[in-house]
Amino acid sequence: MSDAYPPPEEPSGPYPPYQQPYQPGFQQPFPPPYGAPAPYGYAMVPGYGVDPVTGQPMSDKSKLAAGLLNLLLPFVGVCGVGRLYQGQIGIGLTQLLGSLISWVLLCAIIGFVTLPAFCLWSIIDGIVLLTGRPTDQHGRLLR
Repeated sequence: MSDAYPPPEEPSGPYPPYQQPYQPGFQQPFPPPYGAPAPYGYAMVPGYGVDPVTGQPMSDKSKLAAGLLNLLLPFVGVCGVGRLYQGQIGIGLTQLLGSLISWVLLCAIIGFVTLPAFCLWSIIDGIVLLTGRPTDQHGRLLR
């Protein structure tokens, strides 16, 4: 009895035929990590687009949401939430903890000075966020 088909060949290299090693010069399927320079000829488009004027990538955060959180929440006594949403943790925690400590210090009359100061800071910060070109913690423009 003779076989009409020869036996299958064993792979001749370290990689099976369905897996190819990295070959320089060919475009790879995955983009480079964020912040790394893109290889020549690789068009990397961010997920939320680019600013048409400057070409900077846009953030996934909303400028309107950050501004309104900083502008409206001080009227109920909570400051800095817009900055926390924006990703700027230092300024956001300073405003938030300052307003919360000021609520506690209302018993000692010092809070009557510090609470309006933190609320005014947050309101002005909200106006600046709405009228300016704010960025998130990675330096991308808010959309």
